[in-house]
Amino acid sequence: MRIDSVEIFHLALPLVRPIATPLGTWQQLRTVLVALQSQGETGWAEVSPGNGPLLGSEWTGSVYRCLCEWIGPSVVGQCFDSGEQLQEHLARLQGNRYAKAAVDCAWWDLAARLEGKPLHQLLGGQTDRLPLGVSFDKMPDIEDLLEAMRRAFEAGYSSVELKFRPGWEISMVHLVRQEFPTEQIHIDVEGDLRLSHMEMLCRLDDFMLAMIEQPLPPYDLVGHAMIQDAIRTPICLAESITCPEEAEIALELKSGRYINLEPGRVGGLSPAQQIHDACQHAEVRCRLGARPQTSIGTAMGLALGTKSNFDYPADFFPPEDLLADDLAEPIRLERASDGKLQAVLSEQPGIGRHPNPEKLQKWTLEHARFP
Repeated sequence: MRIDSVEIFHLALPLVRPIATPLGTWQQLRTVLVALQSQGETGWAEVSPGNGPLLGSEWTGSVYRCLCEWIGPSVVGQCFDSGEQLQEHLARLQGNRYAKAAVDCAWWDLAARLEGKPLHQLLGGQTDRLPLGVSFDKMPDIEDLLEAMRRAFEAGYSSVELKFRPGWEISMVHLVRQEFPTEQIHIDVEGDLRLSHMEMLCRLDDFMLAMIEQPLPPYDLVGHAMIQDAIRTPICLAESITCPEEAEIALELKSGRYINLEPGRVGGLSPAQQIHDACQHAEVRCRLGARPQTSIGTAMGLALGTKSNFDYPADFFPPEDLLADDLAEPIRLERASDGKLQAVLSEQPGIGRHPNPEKLQKWTLEHARFP
């Protein structure tokens, strides 16, 4: 497949409500779209690492610059017959995994469109419907959280993730479990604990959580292995896993029983599939992570989540709670026979959607094209 042209878009989309972060309050969601053209067809992808470098060294602005100055010019006019070939080409650049993911994911969407297949079929997915889970952060009052969770479960979401913040820890989990004794719940620590918190982590065994995500900093795979050996609750690694090599080390150390896979964080769909297959061989399960983004990026992630080793509800940001204006048609949702909410993947080629040209122009801050 010869890449005839590359287009890169840096966008700022209005949020339904502002997001408070350690770097200030954000009124807009910054995101990057990439379009690859070949043989008259266009493949699309989106990455959204955040408006600032909070969960990693990349952010939307750095991704756009890397794509414009290095990756876009280097791939246009080149031929790539597989995702592996593209990854070998991109390996000359250090880090910048979200930037690499944007081109890698667009290549996969383009390949699926050229073959006339839905992306999830090209990836070897086993289904076209995925159960969904939502996430809640610290709220002003515990009653606000309980009411939000009640609405989520009534809406049909299969699981709830709770952010485990200072001052919002064991007592919060205790009250939540009292209110929802049988629902599927897990916590995300985002690396804020240390091995000195082992007593607290052992106490969490009492609450029958589905998993504890990223309790220690990303670099501490040995510490995660020590925790997993000491507690019954599965550990899920997220920020620790940014490439197949890190996944292999974690699997060898037995650092967790789940790995959170999000295409942008690991450099694209090509390395994500390598990690998925390594986990499956090691009998470690995967769960699909997500970032706040438009339906373009959401559809891309959901396609990956149809592979056989994903056995936990996919992370999902309800569009009505996130963006005041999306770029493409929303993800189709429906109720299963058991009342649970499911995302239904498109049967059209690729991810089954293109950004609306008028909306794309309206919300674009910067645009570059390499013919």
